[in-house]
Amino acid sequence: MKILVIEDEAELLETIKESLVKEQYIVETAADFNVAYEKISIYDYDCILLDIMLPNGNGLDILEELKKMEKSENVIIISAKNSLDDKLNGLALGADDYLTKPFHIAELNARIKAVLRRKNFKGKNCIEIGNIVLDIQERTLFIDEKNIHLNRKEFDILIYFLLNKNRLITKTALAEYVWGDHIDQADNFDFIYYQIKNLRKKLEDSSADIVIENIYGVGYKLSEK
Repeated sequence: MKILVIEDEAELLETIKESLVKEQYIVETAADFNVAYEKISIYDYDCILLDIMLPNGNGLDILEELKKMEKSENVIIISAKNSLDDKLNGLALGADDYLTKPFHIAELNARIKAVLRRKNFKGKNCIEIGNIVLDIQERTLFIDEKNIHLNRKEFDILIYFLLNKNRLITKTALAEYVWGDHIDQADNFDFIYYQIKNLRKKLEDSSADIVIENIYGVGYKLSEK
């Protein structure tokens, strides 16, 4: 799961980032309006934490742009302003939730998990396909009720494939989702090949009801057997 934190207070930004990394999220940050605008224009995120008061602009303008892109439903506004107008404007623009500073990190984590469940998993913690049960919150995979160990990247890759079942996934899209916005610095995508190779073997050895196909020269596709 990839999260963008848009926050200009350096100490709070670092605290939030450290907390979310411990929860095994992929975390990207933006400390001003221009950087935030650039990132939402290029990348997709499972959840966006958005401060309203930003250097060089207003967070509500970011939210308005996200609404035009049909990406505003996964936004949690985090702001020191406790104005009813700000809250109503944010929700009217499609924000999912509103959290007023100061807040407890535990509460923020709970709000994020709620957004992810609503957005990606229809309110559930698990994805179930055939003999597979993937628990998002516990980060566990069961196949025929047997616990299958996955490393962090294998788990994130499998989530992305399951959320996009039967869709063609390009190597670039997969890399950006699982490794974040620094992926453009990579010389090649060999590391993706090895992670998927290992994941495939684990699925095959466990007789999983899904298969990851290689679409030559383009990417991959997960389908149910």
